[in-house]
Amino acid sequence: MADEAELRRLYDAHANALYAYLLNLTRNESDSHDILQDVFCHVARRHDFVANAREERAFLLRMAYNAFVDSTRRRHAREHREQSFAQESVGLFEQAAHADEAVFRKELEAAMAELPVEQRSVVHLRLWEELTFDEIATLMQIPPDTAASRYRYGIDKLRDRLRHLYDEIR
Repeated sequence: MADEAELRRLYDAHANALYAYLLNLTRNESDSHDILQDVFCHVARRHDFVANAREERAFLLRMAYNAFVDSTRRRHAREHREQSFAQESVGLFEQAAHADEAVFRKELEAAMAELPVEQRSVVHLRLWEELTFDEIATLMQIPPDTAASRYRYGIDKLRDRLRHLYDEIR
């Protein structure tokens, strides 16, 4: 059982990043909270898992990803669920100070929602968590080339989807 102070430290240090990652995967606040709670309940029961990890954040992100996959597998209509995740707007970004920035954030959020979950996951981990493809590959248990390909395809789709904004400001 994890010591309460250590569990609090882990939560304070990593919960926001894990929640943002899960929200990007699930596209649902409630599901993200549930999965995050499952991750930290698991950590509380088996603190040695995290204590023996080389990098806490990467290990916890991997736990979050695995918990997400497990959660998704338990649902009867996985494909239907992923489609509904992708269409929900969940406010990934903070409020923008300027109208143009707000429009861009809204468009980026919508574009991210249109990506397949595998690409969305890699793009999030690369851009917001600043993980390398090797780290992403380890976290998602895929080859590094697959992580790089998913990122490239995701970025290409985002670029195509957001090109009209770029053309508008030129």
